Amino acid sequence: MRFTFPLMAIGLEVAMIVLFGLFVQYETDQNVSQQPNSTKSPTVDVDRYLDLYPLFQDVHVMVFAGFGFLMTFLRKYGFSSMGINLLIAALGLQWGTIAQGILQSHGEKFHIEIKNMINADFSTAAVLISFGAVLGKTSPIQMLTMTILEIAVFAVNEYLVVEVFGASDIGASMTIHAFGAYFGLAVAGILYRSSLKEGHRNEESVYHSDLFAMIGTLFLWVFWPSFNSAIADAGKNQYMAIVNTYFSLAASVVTAYACSSLLESRGKLHMVHIQNATLAGGVAMGTTADMANTPYYAMIIGSIAGVVSVFGFKFLTVCHGHAGSCARFFHRNSTCWRASHRFDSKDTYLGTTS
Repeated sequence: MRFTFPLMAIGLEVAMIVLFGLFVQYETDQNVSQQPNSTKSPTVDVDRYLDLYPLFQDVHVMVFAGFGFLMTFLRKYGFSSMGINLLIAALGLQWGTIAQGILQSHGEKFHIEIKNMINADFSTAAVLISFGAVLGKTSPIQMLTMTILEIAVFAVNEYLVVEVFGASDIGASMTIHAFGAYFGLAVAGILYRSSLKEGHRNEESVYHSDLFAMIGTLFLWVFWPSFNSAIADAGKNQYMAIVNTYFSLAASVVTAYACSSLLESRGKLHMVHIQNATLAGGVAMGTTADMANTPYYAMIIGSIAGVVSVFGFKFLTVCHGHAGSCARFFHRNSTCWRASHRFDSKDTYLGTTS
C-alpha cells in the first residue's frame, strides 16, 4: 500500500496529462469561427463562455461537499468518506472529460466548454453513488480502479442512451442514479463474503456521523434544481427543470417525514429516512424535469417518491443470507441514492438515539 497507491495515483495522473495533451483544447472564438458552417464573428463573447458557470458551481458543490458529507453516516469511516470522495471526484472529473469527449468527437480533438465540465462532474457523481455501496470495504487502490472502469462504462452507456436511442434524461436519473446504483450493487456482490451475512459491528451510525451526513443532505437538497437543469436548453426548458425539481423536492420532504413518523415506534423520525428520502423528489423528477408539465404534477411525483423511498427502506432492506447485497439493492432502488449499512445496528432517530 505504501508504494503501490502512490505509484498508481501518479501513473494515472500522468496518463490524464498525456491524454489532455493529445485530445483537449480550449474553447475559443477562433475555434468556433473555424468550424464548418460557423457564422459567428471572431469577437470575444464572454457570456457564451460563462453563462453556465453558476450552475456548474452548484453541481460542483454537490459532488464535493454534498456527496462527501452524506457518506459520513458510518461511525468509523468519516475520514475515508470525505477523503476518498475527494480523490474519486478529482480523478473522475479528469477521466470523465476524456472518456465523454472522445466518444462525442469520435476520437478527434475536442474543445472544453463549461458544459463539458458539468458532464464530467455528472460522470463522477455516478461513481460516488456506487461508492456508497462499498464504503468501508474497499482500499484507495480499489477505488481508483473502480473509478476508471465505471466512468468508461458510464460514458458508453450515456452515449447509447442519449445519442443512439435519443432518450430524454435531462437530470440523468437513468444514466447517473440508476446506473450508479446497479454498478455499486455489482461491485458489492463481487466483494461479498459469506462471513458478513450477519452484519458487522462497524455497520452503524452514531449521533455525530448522522449529523454530518445531514449536512450533505442539505447541500444536495438545496442545489438539486441546478443539477437537473444544468444541461437543459437555455430558456423555457431550463426554467421548467428548475421549477419542477424545486416543488418535487419540497413535496418529497413532507411525505418522507410523514411516512417516517408513521412507520417508526412512538412516531419518531428515522435519520436514514430524512437523509435519503427527502432527496427522492429530485431523482424522480430528473428524467422529465424539463418537460411541459404543471407544478402539481411535479409535486405528485415528489410525494410518491418520498413515500416509496421510506417504505422501501423500512420493508425491503431486511433480507437473510446475502444480507449486504440484498439490502443495498433494495435501498438503492427505493431511494436511488445511498446503500444502507445498518442491518443489526443501533437506529438513530431525530432528536434521540435508542
